[in-house]
Amino acid sequence: MKKSLLILPVIAAYFFVLLFCYAAVSKILDFENFQVQLAQSPLLSAYAGLISYTVIIIELIIALLLCIKNTRLIGLYLSLGIMVSFTVYIYLILNYSDFVPCSCGGILEKLGWTEHMIFNIVCVLMAFTVLYILERQEERKLYRTMISTGAISFVSAGIVIVLFLSSENIIKKENNFTRRFLLHPVIEDKALDLGINSYYFAGVNNGSIYLGNVTAPLILTSVDTALKSSSSMKIHLDRSDYKFRNLQVQEKSPHYYLYDGSVPVIYRGVLGDSSARTISYRDAYFTQLVVIDSSRFTIRTQSRQHRQYTLASMDLSTNPKLKLYPSILEKQIDGVFDSDGKLIGSLGATELIYTYFYRNQFLVMDHDLHVVKRLNTIDTTSRAKIETRQLSDGNHKMTAPPLVVNKTMTASGQLLFNQSNLMGKHESAKEWKNAAIVDVYRTDRQEYVGSFYIQNRKENTMSQMLATDKYLYVLIGNELIRYKFRVPI
Repeated sequence: MKKSLLILPVIAAYFFVLLFCYAAVSKILDFENFQVQLAQSPLLSAYAGLISYTVIIIELIIALLLCIKNTRLIGLYLSLGIMVSFTVYIYLILNYSDFVPCSCGGILEKLGWTEHMIFNIVCVLMAFTVLYILERQEERKLYRTMISTGAISFVSAGIVIVLFLSSENIIKKENNFTRRFLLHPVIEDKALDLGINSYYFAGVNNGSIYLGNVTAPLILTSVDTALKSSSSMKIHLDRSDYKFRNLQVQEKSPHYYLYDGSVPVIYRGVLGDSSARTISYRDAYFTQLVVIDSSRFTIRTQSRQHRQYTLASMDLSTNPKLKLYPSILEKQIDGVFDSDGKLIGSLGATELIYTYFYRNQFLVMDHDLHVVKRLNTIDTTSRAKIETRQLSDGNHKMTAPPLVVNKTMTASGQLLFNQSNLMGKHESAKEWKNAAIVDVYRTDRQEYVGSFYIQNRKENTMSQMLATDKYLYVLIGNELIRYKFRVPI
């Protein structure tokens, strides 16, 4: 019995040597994937780069200390510490994480998170036992052993907890461009072949999705939200002799609206009725429009004096009808391309959102164009990286390809879904070739929620998306695809 107690610490030491050596070597051989896995950890995302190197080095150092008789006791104390860290990490994953990620690979790749935790607890108890045996052999008092093991356990657990709290703050509020990919937040549900790839979203309401068509601008298509049936209506304008450049349609029940912007005209019709009548003419030229109600609109126009983009409200029931808000869009370079972006309304909320294309910022406004929040996306492009030149006629022209930060977006409730055009830290280039990346943000405060992939369909990539409280509708090539949110908005 006494001999067994003497050999038990040696057996435990070599068990930990094998465990740590295997773990370290497997991480080294697949280091890129290991970093990606850490970056997707819901607890330590912000420190993926530092931790990926630190864990490997510590595991190899502990294995070396365990192999040398004179340093074996130190190695066992460090083994206890690192196993306590791993155990606390898994406990936080299971109880305090926003989501539970996929289990890690390596020697225990077949185990789930609960089984991992049980294995780690067994290792912690083993380390406690052999440390007690070794300390008793050295005739040290029990309370000293308890203080030593307790101290290293407390410090190890504390480090993980501090990293967790700090990482959460960095990822959600002070992100350094490390994405956290949510675990299956959207699940492909249904798909409908539209036949052609020139559709765009015009609105959604009362169980129907409304689609406009770039190649047939007077056709309004209605698809039921179950993606089972569709119908189309050709719109007849009371006057159509204008030279339109880009006639678009937008739904805001019980009406639909047609507009171009390069021609200062807005038509309105009743859903189900193909006749659309002019409700605004020569009130304003504009480049974008969001319908607030039957007589109120928010537009993006250009100031006559500086040719810079400006947001404005247009109310057909007041005089004057137009009110400019030149201070909302902030100029960095030319006031045109540097402030270019997309103006959208949020479904189910009284919010307007303007997301810049070339910098990491979006604005949240109420329907009276009061800026409620100026929030940031997680990339680090705070200043537009563009080169422009002003021509003799006052127009601006780009002289080099710009760095596009944000591509397309949709909003529902207090969430913004933004398709990013930039790769974050520790991300797979292969995935970027095969999918679009959608980042999710809160609009009521500075908080990054997480990201997910929308996979390409053969050579076709996502062109537009539309979010409701339960579904995300996406246009890819000829298809309208419905994704179900795992947790409804």
